[in-house]
Amino acid sequence: MTQNSAPASHPLHGADFGPVVQIAYVVEDPETAALEWAQHFGAGPFFINRHIPVTNVTHRGTPSAFDHTSAYGWWGSVMVELFCQHNAGLTAVTERFSPGTYGLHHMACIVPNLDVALQRAADAGKVVAQSAQAGATTFVFIDDVEQRGHYWELYQESAGLLGFYKMIREAHTNWDGTAPVREIQR
Repeated sequence: MTQNSAPASHPLHGADFGPVVQIAYVVEDPETAALEWAQHFGAGPFFINRHIPVTNVTHRGTPSAFDHTSAYGWWGSVMVELFCQHNAGLTAVTERFSPGTYGLHHMACIVPNLDVALQRAADAGKVVAQSAQAGATTFVFIDDVEQRGHYWELYQESAGLLGFYKMIREAHTNWDGTAPVREIQR
């Protein structure tokens, strides 16, 4: 490569962001889905967070809203998120899933530097489908639907986020299957 030539673009893959820490599915009802995952796959216990307060939502460059409920549980070496969107606005959920359709939405990675990860995605020709904040946590959905069939969700690493993942993982350790769905208290 000469000094004036542009770097060759490269395909995006999970290694660009680090290990996958979460697999997320759009579901009709997170509580019902959590009970099914606990029963059929041994995942859990699941912690339900209803109508998660989300701010600064931008969908493909336009201000938006993202009212959703999520159930979070541990399965093997990853967190499983089962979620539904309550509002009808255009988001990275509704652009892909019409009412009554469900499936794999994203795989999440916690990155040490969100700006660097976003540049890697851009270098690979991927665009930001949506960005938002939940409390102090910024999360961004990178569109990789055409190539891999899902979005990448990138989180900026923080003590609060790592603590949340630790709480979900530790709840699974030695879990005896009782109380498979629990409410998150705010």
